[in-house]
Amino acid sequence: MPAADLDPVSLVDFDKAGGLVTAIAQDDVTGEVLMVAYMNEESLRRSLACGEAVYWSRSRKKLWHKGEESGNVQKLLGVYLDCDGDALVLRVEQVGGAACHTGKRNCFFRRIDGGAVEDVGIQVFDPDEVYRK
Repeated sequence: MPAADLDPVSLVDFDKAGGLVTAIAQDDVTGEVLMVAYMNEESLRRSLACGEAVYWSRSRKKLWHKGEESGNVQKLLGVYLDCDGDALVLRVEQVGGAACHTGKRNCFFRRIDGGAVEDVGIQVFDPDEVYRK
């Protein structure tokens, strides 16, 4: 049984990887790996507080509440910390059906088979329609 006064975020070793840890989003029902992203201490704390995945965008250098533009949020159902304290698995409910910014169900839609690459992804939405700017 966990200690009531323990801050679970303190168990995460953010210093090992320059302030970021790898976060794997996994569908809670099917076990499908949806995406890989990164979290810093603030994004993990916000995720735990709001019950939805909030990541650190390395390209934009800012917090990124998954689905803030597309509506395809990830409801947080469980957070698992690896043995070294430097990687997380987020068990999520993928609202809207698409985890990838390309509009695919997950980010792992390109299958490499020998010398060929095949798109095996399920297209959920048209990114040109969703991300109009």
